[in-house]
Amino acid sequence: MYGPLPGNQAGPLKRPAPWRRRPATYRAGQLRLGRKGLAIGIDIGGTKVAAGVVDAEGRILSEARRSTPGTDPRAVEQVIVELVEELSQGHRIWSVGIGAAGWMDLAGGTVLFSPHLAWRNEPLRENLQRLLRRPVLLTNDADAAAWAEWRFGAGQGEDRLVCITLGTGIGGAMVMDGRVERGRFGVAGEFGHQIIMPGGHRCECGNRGCWEQYASGNALGREARLLARSNSPVAQDLLAAVHGHPEAITGAIVTELALAGDRASRELIEEVGEWLGLGLANLAAALDPGLFVIGGGLCSAGDLLVEPARKAFARNLTGRGFRPAAGIELAALGPNAGLIGAADLSRVSSRVRS
Repeated sequence: MYGPLPGNQAGPLKRPAPWRRRPATYRAGQLRLGRKGLAIGIDIGGTKVAAGVVDAEGRILSEARRSTPGTDPRAVEQVIVELVEELSQGHRIWSVGIGAAGWMDLAGGTVLFSPHLAWRNEPLRENLQRLLRRPVLLTNDADAAAWAEWRFGAGQGEDRLVCITLGTGIGGAMVMDGRVERGRFGVAGEFGHQIIMPGGHRCECGNRGCWEQYASGNALGREARLLARSNSPVAQDLLAAVHGHPEAITGAIVTELALAGDRASRELIEEVGEWLGLGLANLAAALDPGLFVIGGGLCSAGDLLVEPARKAFARNLTGRGFRPAAGIELAALGPNAGLIGAADLSRVSSRVRS
């Protein structure tokens, strides 16, 4: 046993935080985050596995990547072993952190479900510790990214942080009083599946009107394709970019055109930003964070996305004008946040003995 895992983390706060009793408890003095040591962070996605050696200040010293080997759990484990062996050459590695999309049990040992891989109640930590002979931490990829932003990025100094990742869908995570907050059953943070438009677009989760159907990269691409198929004169640049094939339009293409000045693409991103701000206002009413950090691929749109979100947030915030309001900032660590956070969480957890 390597001590408390992602739901029971602590770390250096800029302001003192209350240390709350949790099912697995420890004293703040047990943590030695200043101790030097290297950890490997691994971010497992649907198409690639990214890994890096990370030091105690969150710096990546070396990196390696592999293609995700289909959905076979044993093949994925073998790729992880290969990456750790490669990155361990020339480095003394303390621990390994694994971040992957999916639901983990509260003990941090089992993947209950992963949308990208055939992990169903998979005892991944036990398997990898046997293969790697090192402490292994298993965590959700959004939790890992949120932890990295809190420790080293845009969320430094904020006691109550909510991180939103905008990509194909919407992911989310919370760092509250120095801990990754995972909920009673370990599956908190599925913010993209709050129903924001009853009876709206069908979502892959099975419901209709989920937030991610209106404020994600997929939503941006869908709306752009609809506009292009309408033969609207404002969509001519969109159609030209894909040689007249609307089905080829993606959120990334729309973002690129918007940054280049295309008016229709900017309007489409503004609409997504307004939906984003509305959802953030709902989360603020429920969670009352001090800061929202927005990450993911869609954030390459920058202020074209964030400024409409801030305006919609202010317009829809419960008690607006009579309460403090959370800030909304872009993430600072980019696509490496997941592996940085997984590595750092593994370093912290492996130093805390139960």
